[in-house]
Amino acid sequence: MNKLLSHGRGAALPLAILLLVIVMVVPIPAFLLDIFFVANIAISLAVLMVSLNAQKPLDFSSFPTVLLFATLFRLGLNVASTRIVLVHGHEGESAAGHVIEAFGTFLIGGDYVVGIFVFAILMIINLIVVTKGAGRVSEVSARFTLDALPGKQMAIDADLNAGLITPEDAKKRRVEVATEADFYGSMDGSSKFVKGDAVAAMLILAANVIGGLILGPVSHGMTIAAAAKSYILLAIGDALVAQLPSLMLSIAAAAIVTRVSSDKDLAGQIGGQFGSPRTWTPVAVILGLLGLLPGMPHVVILIAAAIAGFTAWKLRQIERRPVVEAPKPVEEVADPSKIGWDEVSDGMQVNFDIGYGLVPLVDPRRGAPLMGRITGVRRQLSRDLGFVVPQCRVRDDINLAPYTYRILINGVVLGEDQVSPDEMLALDTGQAYGDLHGKKAKDPTFGLDATWIAAGDADAATGAGFLVVDAGTVMATHLNHLLGANATELLGPDEVQSLLDGLKERAAQLVASLTPNPLPLTTLTQVLKGLLAENIPLKEFRRIAQAISVAATRSADAEEIIELIRPELGPLIIQKLCGVREPLRVMTLEGQLEGLLGQAARADSSRRHVIEPDLGRRIVDALQQAAQPLIAEAKPFALVVQPAIRLAIRKLVKTVLPDTPVLSFFEVPEEKAVEVVAVIGGGQQQALAA
Repeated sequence: MNKLLSHGRGAALPLAILLLVIVMVVPIPAFLLDIFFVANIAISLAVLMVSLNAQKPLDFSSFPTVLLFATLFRLGLNVASTRIVLVHGHEGESAAGHVIEAFGTFLIGGDYVVGIFVFAILMIINLIVVTKGAGRVSEVSARFTLDALPGKQMAIDADLNAGLITPEDAKKRRVEVATEADFYGSMDGSSKFVKGDAVAAMLILAANVIGGLILGPVSHGMTIAAAAKSYILLAIGDALVAQLPSLMLSIAAAAIVTRVSSDKDLAGQIGGQFGSPRTWTPVAVILGLLGLLPGMPHVVILIAAAIAGFTAWKLRQIERRPVVEAPKPVEEVADPSKIGWDEVSDGMQVNFDIGYGLVPLVDPRRGAPLMGRITGVRRQLSRDLGFVVPQCRVRDDINLAPYTYRILINGVVLGEDQVSPDEMLALDTGQAYGDLHGKKAKDPTFGLDATWIAAGDADAATGAGFLVVDAGTVMATHLNHLLGANATELLGPDEVQSLLDGLKERAAQLVASLTPNPLPLTTLTQVLKGLLAENIPLKEFRRIAQAISVAATRSADAEEIIELIRPELGPLIIQKLCGVREPLRVMTLEGQLEGLLGQAARADSSRRHVIEPDLGRRIVDALQQAAQPLIAEAKPFALVVQPAIRLAIRKLVKTVLPDTPVLSFFEVPEEKAVEVVAVIGGGQQQALAA
């Protein structure tokens, strides 16, 4: 049944358009024309009532389309009525139907001269006043709505990033914003329909009058006076029948485009704003004084003054009534022994707490500059890491100092600092000269020497070689650094499952061979987290998944799988260290030392990969000494060792040089040129020339 009703509704509109075409082309009897004219008036009244009762313009979002079809329907009736008037107009006033006869005789008293003036006045009201004003309002509303569209989208993103709305709410609000823009754009064009309809009414009236004055004497032997009386009277009646619905649609269009969104309909909105005794008391006083002047119609004016005074008195009595509050629903008394989940955790992985002095940075009314930068950070990190970085909730914390912020990942505070929102931070990157006046500080991300300066001194500081950034950029950069350094904390089973779902669309058999057999989702998550811990992004997830599926046939241990797949991922690792035509700068361990560590690793049955503390300290000291000039020149390098000791050396090195990749010999492609920059010995290092 529902399907039948749905099909019926879907077929109604095409059938109506087909009927309209038939009315335009095929002659119809006068009684059928009466039915269509009454239906036209009823449709126009219904559209007007819907417009007046809408609480906001989007409640009648179909109005532009309805206006188009209503205009076409009325113009189709004009074509049909013109045919009847010109063909049967000589037969008398009822030749074109009773509706046209009523408008031509009763409304204008049978005098076509009066009818012409009445029609002209209606045209002036419709075309010059209502339609022109509604068209201008539509044009301005469409322009302002489209101009405000980017700001509304940013506000939605800001609320979403702040955790104030859910993704579903954000999607719904985006649809509303897009619908609003489409609606006002359509209304700007639809106002031209109304204006064109009014112009068409004048042209149709002229055609009917001229055609009647020609056809009457020529085809039917009527005198000019008789033809004028018969045909012009019918033409005026036809024009008034069409003009009345046109005027109602014009009023409906004007009411829609001039509406302001409210929780009340138009009558309630106007009544609420006029329902004040301070409005009607001056009206009553002025009308009363006007009614006392000599020569004025005292009775009418004094009656109007009395009505205005009674209205003011009645409204004042209503204001003085005690407000009776509705009985509050009985609230269930909270059980102090119950603990809700919302008291335990807010469910957000990344939180950005700010002091109250930094709230303007996230205020949508000021553009929310920090929110836009956080969104940009998440988007870029998601591209770099290969999975969607979780949302970051920004919230004010009264326990923090006014200009302090704090970054938490999974409940752990990983970063905290202070910024000055009204000043700029000038960073000394090593190329600056001179000194700046301001508050000395340290860059929270890289620890560079910095100075908070006035915004007006930014150009001078830039000219002196300083890197000048605002407070929002400082905070966003700090967040970017911490999220990148702690990417393993952001990846969980849900994110891994999303990666698998995306890959399944392109390589379903590969996913089927990977999980849940032979690897459960938890083990696969550990493998991917281990890759992220060594700065290997997951962008090429298909290649990584292929390597894992092969390694999983040999081992189910996460650490062993990582070591097994690293040779397959060697090109992905190395491309971050050097260009295609550049040699790979590497450091190696002295052969005897490497053999000693290999024997210790093979003898370690516990697989704890622990190096003797004193030896480990000497290796680290030598490595730091060799790496210092390369780090100063920003030249990336890698430490290359035997596969058996790679994991042990990585655990040792990451405490002092966390960004230094530790590779095995098998991870370096055979065709890749290598430049050995240092050989690390047990207690010495030998720098080798290239």
